[in-house]
Order: sequence, then structure tokens, then C-alpha cells
Amino acid sequence: MAEALTVEAMQARVGQEVGLSRWYEMSHERIQAFADITEDWQPIHLDPAAGAASPFGTTIAHGFLTLSLLSAMVYEMPALAGEAVGVNYGFDKIRFLSPVPTGARVRGRFTLAELSARPDGGYRLTYDVTVEIEGQDKPALAARWLGLRYLEGA
Repeated sequence: MAEALTVEAMQARVGQEVGLSRWYEMSHERIQAFADITEDWQPIHLDPAAGAASPFGTTIAHGFLTLSLLSAMVYEMPALAGEAVGVNYGFDKIRFLSPVPTGARVRGRFTLAELSARPDGGYRLTYDVTVEIEGQDKPALAARWLGLRYLEGA
């Protein structure tokens, strides 16, 4: 996990970009493993001939694979000091904007849109996230992602 900030320091970063993840390769092996786990074996993800015949001209990663990598990317963003657990609360918006070709690399750009205290003692963090594709202007996806964070002893 990246740096740990107090609630007050994190609140001061609302509206600002808080981080950029490392690059993640969308290898054929990663795409195949995701297909096997989700049982989504659509040929445009796995079969080079089907990918070549598709409007994309090549095999592409699943949109949900790209989205699921946010769970890894967020560990590179600032955490709340004393954070004991964080859970996914959902999304207000997800848009898949551009296909990710097999072999491409992606990274997440996170802006902290909101931080609010909850009655249960936790905090809701809302991120505006863009997943960029290396060498392309148009991102793979844009999302508004909500997470819950609970501090030790809360």
C-alpha cells in the first residue's frame, strides 16, 4: 500500500489526483485465466482468427478484466492512516470507452472525488478513475468508484 494519510490530510486532497498506478500487461495468459474464472470464453478475447475478423482487428481483453484490475491498482493509492479494512461499495458510473488489445499495458489514474464519514464509524471514498492504455489517447474505461474504509478500533 502507498502512503498513509490522516483523514484530515486525505480530505484536503478531495478534488485532486491522488495517484497513478504502475502499468499492468494484458497478456494472453491473463486474459485466458480471466476467461476461465468467469466462464466468459467469447472468441474475440481468446481466438486470434476471431479477433482479427472482429471490428477491433485483434483479440481484446474483457472489459470486466480491465475493471477488476482497479482492485490491484487502488493498493498503490494513499490509504487512510490506521486503516484496518477496505471494501468495494460499488460504482455510480462505468463506461468502457476503448478496447484493450491483447499485449497492451494499462494503468489507473485516480482522483479523489469525495470523502465522507459514515454513521457506522467508517469512511466512504469516491474515486473518479480512468484506465489508460499505453500509447493511446482514448482511455479503456472511466468510472466513479465507491469504497468503504474502516480504521482500527472503529
